[in-house]
Amino acid sequence: MAELSAGVPPRHVSDLARAVAEREAADHPRWIWASTADLYPALLRAGVRVARCHDLELTEALLLGHAGRWGEPRNPAAAWARARGLPAPPDPLRPGAEPPGFAQGALFETLTAQALQIHDLLEVYEEQHRRIAETTHPGRFRLLVAAESAGALIAAEMGHAGLPWRADVHDELLRELLGPPQPVGPPRRLAELTAEINAAFGTYGLHPDSPTEVVRAFARAGVDVPNTRAWVLRKVEHPAVAPLLEFKELYRIWTAHGWSWCADWVRDGRFRPEYVAGGVVSGRWATRGGGALQVPKVVRRAVIADPGWCFVVADAGQLEPRVLAAVSGDERLARAAAAGDLYAALATDSFDGDRAKAKIALLGAMYGQTGGNAIPALAVLRRQYPTAFEYVEAAARTGEAGGLVRSWLGRTCPPPSGSGRDAGLDPPDEVAPPPGRARGRFTRNFVIQATAAEWALVLLATLRTALEGTAAELVLFVHDEVVVHCPAEQADAVVAAVHESAATAGRLLFGATTVRFPLDVSVVGAYADAK
Repeated sequence: MAELSAGVPPRHVSDLARAVAEREAADHPRWIWASTADLYPALLRAGVRVARCHDLELTEALLLGHAGRWGEPRNPAAAWARARGLPAPPDPLRPGAEPPGFAQGALFETLTAQALQIHDLLEVYEEQHRRIAETTHPGRFRLLVAAESAGALIAAEMGHAGLPWRADVHDELLRELLGPPQPVGPPRRLAELTAEINAAFGTYGLHPDSPTEVVRAFARAGVDVPNTRAWVLRKVEHPAVAPLLEFKELYRIWTAHGWSWCADWVRDGRFRPEYVAGGVVSGRWATRGGGALQVPKVVRRAVIADPGWCFVVADAGQLEPRVLAAVSGDERLARAAAAGDLYAALATDSFDGDRAKAKIALLGAMYGQTGGNAIPALAVLRRQYPTAFEYVEAAARTGEAGGLVRSWLGRTCPPPSGSGRDAGLDPPDEVAPPPGRARGRFTRNFVIQATAAEWALVLLATLRTALEGTAAELVLFVHDEVVVHCPAEQADAVVAAVHESAATAGRLLFGATTVRFPLDVSVVGAYADAK
C-alpha cells in the first residue's frame, strides 16, 4: 500500500504525478487517499493511471450508513475527529461540474477544514478496517469497499477518456427531429406541436411544458389526470394526447441534449461528463452535469466509434429478478434463473406458459404492486416461490417498522427522504405501485436494486482489470449496461472478457449459485445500433 496525503500540496502537480507513476510501475500498490474524485482526475490529466486505491471518503460513507448515521460528514478529517471524540468538520462543497473547456480546478482545491498528514490518513484507514470487521458480514463488506473504490477510479477514467461523439451527426438528427434552431424561442416542430395541443384543448397560450397547466387543461375537458407522466397520458383518450406525448419527448431532447448542450459538453469529438460513483442511495451512479446516464435512444445515433474502432455494448437482462433468486436462496426460482430467459422459464414452471403474467408477478413482488392484474399472479408467486416472496416481504415489513435493511454486501438503506423515483428506484411500466406504504415499497426494492448495483460494479471492476494492457477503454456505464470502445480487431477478446467478468461477478458475490447472469452483447459501430 502507499499513502497519498491531501494535507500539504507538492510544489508542482507534475512532481506528485511523477512520484505516483514511479511507484505504480514498481509494484502496483493500493493507494490510500482521501477522495478519488478530488485527486485522480489531475493524475489522469498528467498521464498517470493507478491500478488500485482505498477511497477513505467513500468507505466512510458506507460505514456511517451501516451504523445508521446517515448525513454525518464523511470526509477523512471528520472520521479522524470522530475517532477522538472531537467535533467533525463538515464535508467540502463540491459544485456542479463545469462543461469541458472551462478552467479546471487545482488538484487540492477541495481540502477539508482540517488537512491531514500521511500518518493521520493511515489512522483513519486502520480505524475503518476495524469497523469493517465489526459489520454483519465483514467479508462481503470488504468486497463492497473494494468495488466502490474501484468504481471511483473507473468513473474518473471514463470522464477523462470521454464518449466518442459526432457533433455533425448530432446537429443533423436535431434538425431532422426539431427543425432548424431559431434565434429566439423553441425550434419549429415544438412550435407546431404547441399549436396542435392548444387547438385540441380549444385554448390559446397553453404551455405544454408546464405540467400544472396541462393537468388543468385536462380537468377543464372533463379528464382527471394525477400528473403528466407518459404512462398516465397513454391511458387517456383525448386528441391532445398524441401531440402532447411527442412534444414531451422532443422538448426533453431540445432542453437536455440540444444544440446548447452539444456546444457546452462535446469537445474534440468526445463527451466528457463527471460521473459520481455511488451517487444514488442504491449505489447506482449519478453525474454532475451533462446527463450521461439519460441519453435518449434517438440521440445515441451521434455516438459513433472512431475509424477502425467499434463499441462492445453489454447489457445484463433481467438482472434484478436474477439477483432476487440468488439472495433469497429460493431453489425453485434459482432453477428458473439458470435459464437464458428467466420469465419464460418461470412461465413454463408455474404460469401455464404465460410469460407476461410471470413477469408481472415477479416485478410486482419486487416493487410492491398489490392490485389490478397483479393479484392472481402474485398469489401464484407466493405459493410456488415462498422463499423469494418472503425475502422482499420481510424487507418491506422492516422498512415500515423503521428498521434497517441492507444489500447483499452491506450497503444500508437510508431513512425516507423522498419518493422512490427521486431516490432512483423507478418501477418499470409493467407495474404501477399504489399510493401509501411507500417506505415498505422502497425497502423491498432496495435490497434487490442495491445488490444488482453491486453485481454490476464488481463486473465493471473485473472488466477494467481484464482490459489492462489493451487499447480498449471503458466509455459508458449505465446501471447494468457497459460500453467499451476498442479497436475492431480486439472486439472478440473484449466480448470474451465481458462474459467472463459477468460470471466472475456472480461467483464473487454469491458463491456457487446456479443462478446465471447472462449478457446481451453487441459489437457495433454506433451506440444506437446495439440491441
